[in-house]
Amino acid sequence: MSRKNIIVLGLDEVNHALLHQVPDADRYRFHGLLTLEELQKGEIQIVDLLDKARKALTSFDGTIDAIVGYWDFPVSTMLPLLCREFGVRGASLESVLKCEHKYWSRLEQQKVISEHPAFALVELDDDKAPLPFPFWLKPVKSFSSDLAFEVTGEAEFRSAVAEIADGIGRVGEPFDYLLDQADLPPEIADAGGQVALAERALSGARAAVEGYSRDGEVEIYAVLDSLVYPEVSSFLRHQYPSQLPEEMRRKLVDVSQRVIKGIGFDPGTFSIEYFCDPDTGEINLLEINARHSQSHAEMFALVNGFPNHHYMLKVALGEDPRHPLGGGPYALAARWYLRRFDDGLLTSGPTDEEIKSIEDEIGGVSVYRRAPDGSRLSELPGQDSYSYELAEIVVGADGPEQLRDKYERCVAALRFDFDGE
Repeated sequence: MSRKNIIVLGLDEVNHALLHQVPDADRYRFHGLLTLEELQKGEIQIVDLLDKARKALTSFDGTIDAIVGYWDFPVSTMLPLLCREFGVRGASLESVLKCEHKYWSRLEQQKVISEHPAFALVELDDDKAPLPFPFWLKPVKSFSSDLAFEVTGEAEFRSAVAEIADGIGRVGEPFDYLLDQADLPPEIADAGGQVALAERALSGARAAVEGYSRDGEVEIYAVLDSLVYPEVSSFLRHQYPSQLPEEMRRKLVDVSQRVIKGIGFDPGTFSIEYFCDPDTGEINLLEINARHSQSHAEMFALVNGFPNHHYMLKVALGEDPRHPLGGGPYALAARWYLRRFDDGLLTSGPTDEEIKSIEDEIGGVSVYRRAPDGSRLSELPGQDSYSYELAEIVVGADGPEQLRDKYERCVAALRFDFDGE
């Protein structure tokens, strides 16, 4: 049997290794298309990126069996164009944009579900709050919670609008180009990609759902818990599988299936974030991502014995993705986010050798530094609006107590030194 050529947009070292852990990995040959640095660093030159990708694909020596990716913008919105042009399976650009454009997504959601917050479009020259306080204000397209602000009064609203207006162009301008390639309804064509969305502030437990659509059917293969730091919205950890009550997990599955079918996103993998209240049973959809989450891949492998990339590959090839779960070495896994909430100049952090020693000593953990030596935390890319990420720590455990114990041992062993401290 000949091996399938899989083109991976933004192939990186960590996920390349994980791709080789999927079932039947020897059936695939993975080829990188554009580097992560090209795609995410600095200004996003979307026209140049698409041109470079097209040239590489046109000159590819062999059959192209699938073009896939697992990163947010611009990867998620480049994929439908490239898949269409090179004749491989993929969701339509319009269905991807219905997920990725936050305002368009809300308009589509309200057609098929009621489990969403009140929302309103905000032009960046507006000086009047569109919703009662408190609410969240964010660009209609962003990633890593960049330029997302919780506003509790008029002064905070005006400050948030000004900050969004100052920074929205980096993503908004290339996003506008991609919107121009799609068949848009008048209200989205008029709004464009450089406006903001106000949404009623939500509370409760956070959860995420992952699944795939294929041949008109929507399947959910994972529900995860998303826990935040006390008093702030920054993630502390993502945890799999979810510890929510079964009835609430069933409700998350039902709403996810209805909204993905309503949007018409097919074929592809997706992830959806929610707020939920186990006491009342209420859930609210926060956002839809037209991709599965690569940050969940290692957790999935620790619990199930294979990463969630498996579903991406199977769907892209038109094959049945179903596979037995629970075959991994651990019952529970989490991706923890070690953060600092004050700016600072990082003079030194743990070396690769020190990290390897920690991983070997504790077992079932992987540590990834996110802040290099010499960096000013406020200048690091891809941060949320309220914290700075120092490291990510993936932990596999037999239960909740061991999960936290392993994480705390890692944190105690990791040294980060800051100028003047």
